[in-house]
Amino acid sequence: MASLLERYSDKILGVLSCWDRVVIQGILPGLCHAQAMTSLLNALHVRIFDYPRWAEPLRDAIRANAERLAEEHGLEIEFMRRATFRKEERIKEIVAARGDHPGLVHILSAMEACSSYRPWHNKTTGQTFLKPVPGKCLHYYFYFIDKEFGLCYLRVPTWCPFRLQFYFNGHQWLANRLKQEGVDFELLDNAFVRISDFSAAQRLADDLPIRHLHRLLDRFALRFCPVIETLGVGYHWSLMQVEYATDIVFKRREDLAPIYETISRTAIQAVKAENVATFLGRKLSDRYEGELGTDFHTRIEGTRIRHHMGPASIKMYDKFGRVLRIETTANDVSFFKHHRTVEQRDGKKVFKLAPLKKSIYSLPDLRQLLADANRRYLEFISELDDPSAGMKTLNKVCEPRSQNGRNYKGFNFFSADDQKLFEVLLRGEHNISGLRHKEIHHHFLERSSGFISRLLKRLRTHGLIKRIGKTYKYYLTSLGRSVAVTGLTLKTFFVIPRLALSPKSCQI
Repeated sequence: MASLLERYSDKILGVLSCWDRVVIQGILPGLCHAQAMTSLLNALHVRIFDYPRWAEPLRDAIRANAERLAEEHGLEIEFMRRATFRKEERIKEIVAARGDHPGLVHILSAMEACSSYRPWHNKTTGQTFLKPVPGKCLHYYFYFIDKEFGLCYLRVPTWCPFRLQFYFNGHQWLANRLKQEGVDFELLDNAFVRISDFSAAQRLADDLPIRHLHRLLDRFALRFCPVIETLGVGYHWSLMQVEYATDIVFKRREDLAPIYETISRTAIQAVKAENVATFLGRKLSDRYEGELGTDFHTRIEGTRIRHHMGPASIKMYDKFGRVLRIETTANDVSFFKHHRTVEQRDGKKVFKLAPLKKSIYSLPDLRQLLADANRRYLEFISELDDPSAGMKTLNKVCEPRSQNGRNYKGFNFFSADDQKLFEVLLRGEHNISGLRHKEIHHHFLERSSGFISRLLKRLRTHGLIKRIGKTYKYYLTSLGRSVAVTGLTLKTFFVIPRLALSPKSCQI
């Protein structure tokens, strides 16, 4: 089956995959947990119960620095009193008035939750130390426009351990790179609706300079959080939240509207829990206890369908009626796994499948993992979008075939056994690790082992599965996946609804 990109190539300007929202957290290794903070106070010969008095000058230094920066740039620090305050809308208004030239844009402040410590004395052991407690302190949001990364903000708390939060948008960063390279484009909000050279844009988007970003983060931290110079420490930067988008840019709104309407409405019912796991590169097991599902929202800008599994999600929506966006989001990047070298407790290094590290230096590996998730979702909706092509293939699969003098009957989607078989084949874990005789038999416990063997032979004869090497493991072929999805889609969205009509309406 042709992909959506091939099928509508005459209506598509180009395709671009790029970072969207990226939020990075900065922590001070020597202060980031209670034990480390206790050790630091002991090293400085500060009494544990004098911790609040020791931290107050650092708080005052951050406040004084914010007031100084505001005065130097002719700004007034705006305190957010309401929980419903829309920071993004406020900053858009200011940028529209001042222009998009580099520099400090605005400073917002708010009382928000933060991690903190409390002095504690254990009468049993006689030890005095700090305990972690939830707290609340004044936070500053420094919004500024950087010549490379565009509009960013750095969130700075005024109380120890001074966890920072940095934000930038990958589309704005790419726009600045395109300007430097002389590539013509049109950017609306955070979506490109026109690029003169999509191939060049993709090469630039894949080349985010991590070491340079690290140096910039250190520079921003020193400017807006000067206590690190007083303490003589530096920040460790880790990934907090990331979004990676694949945009299919159409030439006209009229081209995208009917395609998106069909795909989005069908995907609501067609995407099952195991499919969501497959998109995100995970294997769904009976032991999984996290949240998993699909939701559909109608917004002012349009509609959005979102599939989520734990801290990760993948969503699809239309931007400005011109861009079909598939976007994978991770609120905890260690959700994704890849093969890497792992140092074990005994000091040995082993290359194996392990969770992704949260360091900003994992961005290149994470980009590939998120791009693969977007690609798998695109392949799935491509199959949903073309039922007519699936019908032709379905007819071929329904006919009997002969091999070595034996006849193997075709597949009938109105047969309970055949229907159940294809539902089993489309389970997400089989797309990742393949399937074997016993795994299919697990879903047909009432049937004999010989019955399962004959099913596998029929599937191979009709070209719906393929055997891997000399093993007894099989994978669903592209043909098999297309047939299964198309057949089940026809049954779910056409046959059953028609048969559910009242008897009177079905009379001839």
